[in-house]
Order: sequence, then C-alpha cells, then structure tokens
Amino acid sequence: MTVIAAIAAMQRAGGMDYLVHIAEKFLRKNPKRITFYAPIVTWLMTVLAGTGHTAFSTLPVIVEVAKEGKVRPSRPLSIAVVASQMAICASPISAAVVLLASLLEPTGVGYLQVLAVVIPATFLSIFPAAWVANKFGKELEDDPVYLERKAQGLVKEPLGAGNYSPQKGAKASVLVFLVAIIIVMAWATLTSEQVGLIADPTLPRNEAIMTVMLTAATIIVMMTKVPAGDVLNTPVFKSGMSACICVLGVAWLGTSLINHYMDDIQSMAGSVIESSPWLLAVVLFFAAALLYSQAATTKALMPAALALGVSPITAVAAFPAVSALFILPTYPTLLAAVEMDDTGSTRIGKAVFNHPFLIPGTVSIVLSVLLGYAFGFVLL
Repeated sequence: MTVIAAIAAMQRAGGMDYLVHIAEKFLRKNPKRITFYAPIVTWLMTVLAGTGHTAFSTLPVIVEVAKEGKVRPSRPLSIAVVASQMAICASPISAAVVLLASLLEPTGVGYLQVLAVVIPATFLSIFPAAWVANKFGKELEDDPVYLERKAQGLVKEPLGAGNYSPQKGAKASVLVFLVAIIIVMAWATLTSEQVGLIADPTLPRNEAIMTVMLTAATIIVMMTKVPAGDVLNTPVFKSGMSACICVLGVAWLGTSLINHYMDDIQSMAGSVIESSPWLLAVVLFFAAALLYSQAATTKALMPAALALGVSPITAVAAFPAVSALFILPTYPTLLAAVEMDDTGSTRIGKAVFNHPFLIPGTVSIVLSVLLGYAFGFVLL
C-alpha cells in the first residue's frame, strides 16, 4: 500500500507521464521490432514500481507504434502484458518478493539472493516468448477483422510522436522515487545475514520499505506542491488500493483453508512433492489463475510447500509461476490491452482460453522456472 501511495504521488506530479514519454521514444526507434521492445519497457517499469498497474500507461503507446510499423498489435501487447506480470516476481519492492524472502530467510536464503535469481530468470524468459508471440496471427494488412473495422472507420490512424512538455516537478518526482528504491535495496543489503554490517536492525526490511516509500510520497508532494488530496484520485491509487483489498481477502481466505487442511495436505502431497519437486511450479501456475495475485498465491501456498520439505532452490525457481494471471482473460491489464487495440487483432475467442496471451505467457513461465533452477544452483 505504501508503494502504491508513492507511485500515485509520482503520477500526480507528472512523473509517470515522463516515464511513458521516455518509453515512447525507445519504442519509436524501431517500430518493426515493437514485439521485442515493448516487453522490455513494461518489465522495467513494473520492476521499478512494484506493481503491474504502471503498464496501463504504456499500452496505448504500444498500439500506436505497432500500427505505425504495420505490426499486428496483438503480438507486442500479449507479451508486454505477460512481461509486466512476470516483473512482479523480480521487483525489489513487490509484496510477493518481500514475502518469499521472509519465508526463505530461516533456510539461509536471503532477499538479495532471491533477487539475484529471479531478476535474470524473468527478464531473459521474455525474449523467446516474444519470438513465439511474433509468429502468431496473420499480418495486420491481411487480417479480415482489421480490414473490416478499417472500412467502417473504427481504426484510428496513428498520430505519430506528439509534442511533450514535462510537468514542473515531473523529473524530480521520478528521481525521488528512484532514490527511495536505492535506499530500500541498500538497507536490505546492510541488514542481510549474508552481509551482516548491521546486526539486529531497529527497522527491519519490511518496515523499512513502508517507511521509505511513505517518506518518498511525502517528499514528492512537498517538492512538487501538488494537492495531497489529488493523489487519492489518480488511476494508480484507485486501481492499486482496490487490488490491495482484493489481495488481502484472497490471501486470508487461501491461507485459512490451507492451514486448516495442512495435515491432510502433508499426508497426501508430501511424498509426491518430495519425489517430483518441480510439481510445485505446476501447482503455483494453476493456483495463480484462481487466486489472481502473485502475493496472494505466494502467501497461500509457499508456506505449505516449505512445510512439505521443498528445497529453497525449488521454491525460488518455481516462484515465477505465481505470475500465471493471464490464463483466464479477465485480468485488468489483459482486458485493457483488448480494449485499447482498435484494430481488433487482440481479441478473445469463443473458447475461454482462446486468447493471444496464453501461449507466450506459458512459454515465459516455463523458461523462467528452468532459468531459475540454473541460476539457483549457481547462486544459492
């Protein structure tokens, strides 16, 4: 919640628009390669922000650039949405990462080690998935749905790069937020058991994140002189706080059920998980589609997995599977991508699972898990 507050303050100060402007300049350098550039943008923005709600701002730009390059928009949009979801598992300030690190610390695996595995694993996995996404569907000019919509005047012509003038204080708000992330990372390093420069810190890591982010939000509001009440009306704050409440409810429900049946789960699944630990990734994959949140899935299932004797390497490697929020085509960023693509190329078929996000997302998660094992054996 404190991270959402800081991001909302940055958005009200114009910082989010400034980041989108930078992203747009990057994407327009080579519109034909938008399928490979778009996921880099959404992955980076989500890693920095700790929430996938930042992707909403970039989706219209992706559609615009794709149309300019005569690229089927469903291709970059599908992998961009997936990359944003994957990046939650690589963000230093996301609730899912902080929770996993807290669960693994008693086993000797720290916060920095988790990040050292999941950051390269999730980032590298998006490129093969982008290659797969780039093969899907007809070319834009050959798509009958696009041609029909274009004939009806439903497809807007690309406007090209507009004249952008950053709001006063926009760059400062971005700088404050980046400094806050650096402070969080530095404090986590200094207080980690691996480094151990500060033993028994007065302010533990989780509390430090809350303190730093609230301080960053306050500094942004004071420096940029934006009305504090306007922060509550920003899209990021509304969608972010709504998601926090949903996650709280889902995590509580999932944890309560699993804790109640823990003995039964251990007796039935203990031997299976012990003989085939990779099945944890499969369980997380399908659970994420129902629990609808990386943090809620981690909270509900990871403690049970560790209680069953899953090794830390397996837990970290399987962790990206909690990002399988794309299975059912009802996640907000997924629906936003469908809505913003006026060409009609990003569409959901009559079958529930017939949508362009499923296969690239599955490829990305499978590769992330495999890379997680590879990096885990080296780093953990």
